[in-house]
Amino acid sequence: MKEYGRDLRVADHLRRELASIIRSEMRDPRVGMLSVTDVRVSRDLMNAKIYVASFGVDNKEERKALLAVLNKASGFLRSSIARDSTMRVTPHFRFYYDELIEEGAKLESLINKAVESDRQIQGAVDQVSEQQDPKKQVPEEL
Repeated sequence: MKEYGRDLRVADHLRRELASIIRSEMRDPRVGMLSVTDVRVSRDLMNAKIYVASFGVDNKEERKALLAVLNKASGFLRSSIARDSTMRVTPHFRFYYDELIEEGAKLESLINKAVESDRQIQGAVDQVSEQQDPKKQVPEEL
């Protein structure tokens, strides 16, 4: 028995093929440095959600433009995959921007700030405890 279903195998195949086709055959300058981060295929293999991330996209307007270009080129991408594939049906593509990478960087920054804050608080607590500990105080003059 297979370890995972056909939809997962098709999704993995589509991710590799789409990344290759976008990198080598798409000529639109708005696409730029694009990474296909995830592909999710419906159980009937008729639809696929493709999640992408781009290093040259900084704001929401550029994201919308990138997604519009990719969704408009989905017919070309679908026919390219159908030509080189042995699948009976090539899914319809719908592209989405994957914000997970950016959210991960923000989350990592927040974690680093919290750790640094904890270190500062612990340092202040250690200083106060040293001042209040009678064993560590040096006696004045005898």
